[in-house]
Amino acid sequence: MAAKDEGHIERISGPVVNAYLPGARLYDVVRVGEAKLLGEIIKIVGNTSVIQVYEDTSGLRPNEPVESTNQPLSVELGPGILTSIYDGIQRPLAVIEEMAGGVFITRGINAPPLDRKKIWEFKATVKKGAKVKVGDVLGTVQETDLIEHRIMSPHEGKIDDISSGSFTIQDVIGTLSHEGKKYPLTMVQRWFVRKSRPVIEKFPPTIPLITGQRIIDTFFPIAKGGTACIPGPFGSGKTVTQQSLAKYSDTQIVVYIGCGERGNEMTDVLKEFPHLIDPKSGKPLMMRTVLIANTSNMPVAAREASIYTGVTIAEYFRDMGYDVALMADSTSRWAEAMREIGGRLEEMPGEEGYPAYLARRLAEFYERAGRVRCLAGEERYGSVSIIGAVSPPGGDISEPVSQNTLRVTKVFLALDASLAYRRHFPAINWLKSYTLYADGLEEYYSEKVSTDFTKMIKNAMALLQKEAELQEVVQLVGPDALPEKEQAVLMVTKMLREDYLQQNAYSDVDARCELKKQYNMLKTITRFGERTNASLDLGVQLKRISELKVKATIGRMKEIKEEKEFEKLAKDIDASFDDLLKR
Repeated sequence: MAAKDEGHIERISGPVVNAYLPGARLYDVVRVGEAKLLGEIIKIVGNTSVIQVYEDTSGLRPNEPVESTNQPLSVELGPGILTSIYDGIQRPLAVIEEMAGGVFITRGINAPPLDRKKIWEFKATVKKGAKVKVGDVLGTVQETDLIEHRIMSPHEGKIDDISSGSFTIQDVIGTLSHEGKKYPLTMVQRWFVRKSRPVIEKFPPTIPLITGQRIIDTFFPIAKGGTACIPGPFGSGKTVTQQSLAKYSDTQIVVYIGCGERGNEMTDVLKEFPHLIDPKSGKPLMMRTVLIANTSNMPVAAREASIYTGVTIAEYFRDMGYDVALMADSTSRWAEAMREIGGRLEEMPGEEGYPAYLARRLAEFYERAGRVRCLAGEERYGSVSIIGAVSPPGGDISEPVSQNTLRVTKVFLALDASLAYRRHFPAINWLKSYTLYADGLEEYYSEKVSTDFTKMIKNAMALLQKEAELQEVVQLVGPDALPEKEQAVLMVTKMLREDYLQQNAYSDVDARCELKKQYNMLKTITRFGERTNASLDLGVQLKRISELKVKATIGRMKEIKEEKEFEKLAKDIDASFDDLLKR
């Protein structure tokens, strides 16, 4: 038992513990009870600290000791992060499994996030006597075959000495002096997770995040350093969509956070990701990935922390000059964790029992995205793009988490269960989704793809909206009652839906579609639609047009690899219609 003048437990309420802890500071990490459970101070009233415990508190008793580490909740950053699988508070799950002798995390178990014994080859890029600023690259380590880990200076000052060689992350690689103080330099840093990393400048969203998914890149583009949310009911493909974005988007680093999803879903991710192959290099995708696994049966408080752990790791790689894609699956479970902790703290609940500060917390998280000039003396640019899945109960996006997410994210990808049941994947509803980045990205598309690409996109979207209006009439009177011009709209939009918007994630050719190919595919369908309307004006029957063999060729254009084949297809379309007009 602890003495009364020492830190000790006063009251226990689930994952929240009240403790007598004089001199404590907000957000300091503490060790609770004889088992030394990890916790964080989230509220202080006089000498009483309210502690959010990140492990199961069953068996704790009043008067057990509480010790403060006098350090805020932080992540350990250095070589060895990539390929790792952590829980929500950066405990390495593979190491813990070995220590615990089983698949369950033993209470109070503690393992360093990074391997202390592994030797890394460090190559210094600065010399003795050089003046450096915070964030300047001191040297590099080839962490995996795909990623060069850049060791950044934690302090401003003058390099007294630095040497290349073989080191562990804790070995001193050099020293730095500033204002009469000397600082030893190692390859590991610790960053506070609840505060965003400062940057020199944040840029407007004018460069797209190329995802390789046609419906996203064409109709609902995400900017590099942008934010997107993917709400959808169970079975509509949130996880598959996020995995496709992780695999095919033009980013160098992927941080995948499973914050509270069901254990079987997270197990699928943990089993599949190590076997996924990076299409750009042919190497395992895990070589540029960090996984943070926090399932719904893990302590609820750790689920709340997992988001901050993940985004801090993402900012670390961004500051090296990399483009990072962060996937959060799903923020609904994160919000539920906050709701439960708020209930334990006896806070006044907001809408549907969620805490009143839900909107602020969501905004703070998504605000950490952006394309920036990194904190350093040299010019270095990086980005963090955040794609968050939302799991509204029953697919009802009027609930608070979905609505507050929509207020702060710029892209809304509405997954539709009815499309998923029809095997239309990605099951993104083109009538409910939207993007606020389209205007800022027009110049990029005009310069890098084609000047008429944006116009074609707008025309295609107008056709899809027209189809939705016509479908109401079709359901009443049938398609044959429509004028041929409007029947032609239905025929062209069917081609848009089936031949363009549908994409096969398991096809080597179709899983990722380059922007130029997207343009050629859309141009082909647009060309067919224009020739159809022109032929109808000249008195050709729509039935004869629908029987053209070139339609089947267009249906197979997903498998086309060479641009020359699109040129041949365009000639075939013209030849087919010219032949039709001669008959």
